[in-house]
Amino acid sequence: MTEERSHLSVQGEPPARWGAARLLTPPIDAHRRPRGPYTVAAALLRRLVPPLLGQAPELVAAHDIEILAAAPELAGIVPARRGTIDAELSDEERILVPAPRRTLRLANGIAEFVRDGVRPGRAIAVCNAAAADPTDLELLDVMTRRVPPATLTIMVYSGGPEPPPDTRGPDELWAAVDRCMREGFLHCAAELGERGLAATEPGGALWWRFAQRTATALGGLGRTEEARAIWDRVRLSSQDPKMHAAAAYGTAMLDARHPDPARRDLLRARAWMNAAIAISTLLPDPADRAFKLGFDRNGLALIELREGRLDAALALVESAIELAAGLGERHRPHRMVLLANRARLLAGLGRAKEALDDFGAAIALDPGFPDTYLERGNLLFKLGRHGAALADFEHAMRAGPPLPEAYYNRAELRSVRGDTEGALADLGRVIELDPGCLDAYINRAGLLAGQARDEEARADVEDGLRLSPGNPYLLTVLGQIETAAGRHAEAGAALDRAVESAPGLAAAWGNRGVLRYATGDLEGAVEDLTRAIDLSPQADLYGNRAVALRALGRTAEAEADDRRAARQS
Repeated sequence: MTEERSHLSVQGEPPARWGAARLLTPPIDAHRRPRGPYTVAAALLRRLVPPLLGQAPELVAAHDIEILAAAPELAGIVPARRGTIDAELSDEERILVPAPRRTLRLANGIAEFVRDGVRPGRAIAVCNAAAADPTDLELLDVMTRRVPPATLTIMVYSGGPEPPPDTRGPDELWAAVDRCMREGFLHCAAELGERGLAATEPGGALWWRFAQRTATALGGLGRTEEARAIWDRVRLSSQDPKMHAAAAYGTAMLDARHPDPARRDLLRARAWMNAAIAISTLLPDPADRAFKLGFDRNGLALIELREGRLDAALALVESAIELAAGLGERHRPHRMVLLANRARLLAGLGRAKEALDDFGAAIALDPGFPDTYLERGNLLFKLGRHGAALADFEHAMRAGPPLPEAYYNRAELRSVRGDTEGALADLGRVIELDPGCLDAYINRAGLLAGQARDEEARADVEDGLRLSPGNPYLLTVLGQIETAAGRHAEAGAALDRAVESAPGLAAAWGNRGVLRYATGDLEGAVEDLTRAIDLSPQADLYGNRAVALRALGRTAEAEADDRRAARQS
């Protein structure tokens, strides 16, 4: 979430009418300067967690990751029941930076903890919201949406007292930046990292750590040019080959992973990655050289993959795995990433058994990392091993804070298995966790329309179209709904737009064929249904075309379609 607060009720001054008995905590000053990320969250958790440890220990245990991420001072009383191996690693081994979306997962987990742990009828007042960290703004947004007002009234105020200046020195700033990067608090890491760079000698060891973290945080936030400028400062300030190799890798990844695919420059990324590899081969320490060279080859594999050369990408990853074999027990996350990447490539090349073996080996290295379960579950789903896929999706759900992707994947599996109500429940959970998930609206609208729950489907279509105006999948569902309602002109307009914008979408042609049949255009119906069948031969399409052909008196063709439909059912 950015600094926008679409759901927050921002007021001017706190209301005098609220007495201390109703307020859950004293008014919370959300200004990010004294504490940084999750200032509001920590105040709430410090109030709620201690009594709930005795009253509802299972609730605290179910949210241990969220509690400790937002309020690390509670580590003395809240056991870390779940988690990845990151906590036990040295600084040089921690290569994984949480994605920006992790804070949404944390916010949903904290909101659920507050919702289930607060006695109804309480309230909080939060001031200095205009100066709050994005983690708190996101949390307040999620709590406003997900915690019923009858349980907790949330009032947010833009004004408030100005805190004292931040006088932290470089070492204290580094500790804060390091925590932010561990937890995925990228906005704060970038802000404090810039201060750390200004407070340290360019080219020195601490300056380098600030530079590396700050550039990485900026890249993760999509602030590509700011990140590039820091890597340029590294090149200008240092003659250390490790710094230059890392700066070349970081610059390459800015081009290879640009959030806008149209702005990715794979040619320039390859040039920078080749530079990184060339420098890494010159590192004097064998362990450093093996680790860094494997890291760089894995980066080059991403470029090969995005250029469609899966075999070349696989060869690079395998060479990186060979290098990692000489690292002993060190660099487990590095080896986990390499094994998972090889698994993805093997799956893409149709080598499913080997891919599953690699996913299993990656999971063994870090059983608490949910992403690998998700990916293995997806492969198992494609292989028709639904029970094993379900187990992986549900393991990913349990491994950490609420994970929308796991519920989305389980919804697809449930839909394929005919559990429509279960799929709808999962898609509802996805939308509750992430109202910006367009695919969840598309899939739920389609399922609802298939059950003739047209008004509910229409609501999802409208919500989805606000996120993605002109989306052909949503227009296809809208056309289906309008056809069922007898609003043929509106249905035709929606389906015409759908086939124009997505001529390869079989459902759009099939639904327009149904509409044309309903309006008496039998030849047009057969034409559209034939186009749909050419794109995606399915039993319902053959069955619908058979009806249209029979109405035209083309009985033999209709009977042939009936047989095709029966074979596919």
